[in-house]
Amino acid sequence: MTFSQTMPTLVEVDIADVNRSKAEARCFYNSISTYYDTLAASSEKKYVNTGLEMLAVQEGEHVLEIGCGTGHALVQIAQITGISGYVYGVDISKGMIQISRERLRNYELSKRVSLVLDDASNLSFSSGSMEAIFISFTLKLFHTLEIAQVLAECRRILKNQGRICIVSLAKDEPLNFFGRFYEWLHDKFPKVLDCRPIPVQALLHQADFTIKDHQKETMWGLPVSMTLAAPAK
Repeated sequence: MTFSQTMPTLVEVDIADVNRSKAEARCFYNSISTYYDTLAASSEKKYVNTGLEMLAVQEGEHVLEIGCGTGHALVQIAQITGISGYVYGVDISKGMIQISRERLRNYELSKRVSLVLDDASNLSFSSGSMEAIFISFTLKLFHTLEIAQVLAECRRILKNQGRICIVSLAKDEPLNFFGRFYEWLHDKFPKVLDCRPIPVQALLHQADFTIKDHQKETMWGLPVSMTLAAPAK
């Protein structure tokens, strides 16, 4: 059976595609891992923190972060889940995983977190094994058709009473001038600007999730959404 035959159906949505291979993405994020925090972490911090507040991780929970990057959110999550919970971080970049591992060691949290070098479109976790999933500034990096597969995997591994929070450049409403200009730049320079705004709420609905909360902000004039959802009953 081919990958395309197993891909969940994606209702047509208006999303610019990602025009670089997964190998190119892995190489790019490996190359910038040591200075990623200087480039992006400070500007993303406000939105990441809002998303974590919405996710409301509890002590004792099992939590997965997809696209854990340099590990800032992992630290916050692991400090809350405590010794009775457990946290997993997945990233496609070996360089990012290494930075996360060092950060967790510095906070003496290594025993509470497992780091996995993996592709989120085909996760190795058991079905119904997680209470919560956090995806921050990562879902927008996947090829359009792969987004459905990633969300299907999230739906599979979440417990029925679980929840997911996605922080992303957003296209839930028509884009403003900055958003349209950014999409144009993404189209012209896909290897440099490999992310793009996505309609987070529509994609979650298609993946059989129910929206529980939604907040929107702007970053450099671009729309950012923080969306909390749960498996549809």
